[in-house]
Amino acid sequence: MAKLTIVANIKANPDKIDLVKAELLKLIDITRAEAGCINYDLHQDNENPAHFLFYENWESRDLWQTHMGAPHLAAYMHATDGAVEEFTLNEMSIIG
Repeated sequence: MAKLTIVANIKANPDKIDLVKAELLKLIDITRAEAGCINYDLHQDNENPAHFLFYENWESRDLWQTHMGAPHLAAYMHATDGAVEEFTLNEMSIIG
């Protein structure tokens, strides 16, 4: 099965930037240790500190789906409920 690239954009409410950032940082080490995780890199926009981006690569979509059901992701969702203004996720495949 083909590898999967995920690009996730998270835009925090302006008054919740520090909360969202702290919760996103908690996800990194535990996710990088998951089966199938090739890389899991968090970025913060230099001009808009409320905008975060995860760039992820997974060995397969099935292993990424397992990640999406993980308890630490549920804990993040609970902790940031109401703190995220916008969230978009793109599943992508390398073509060149």
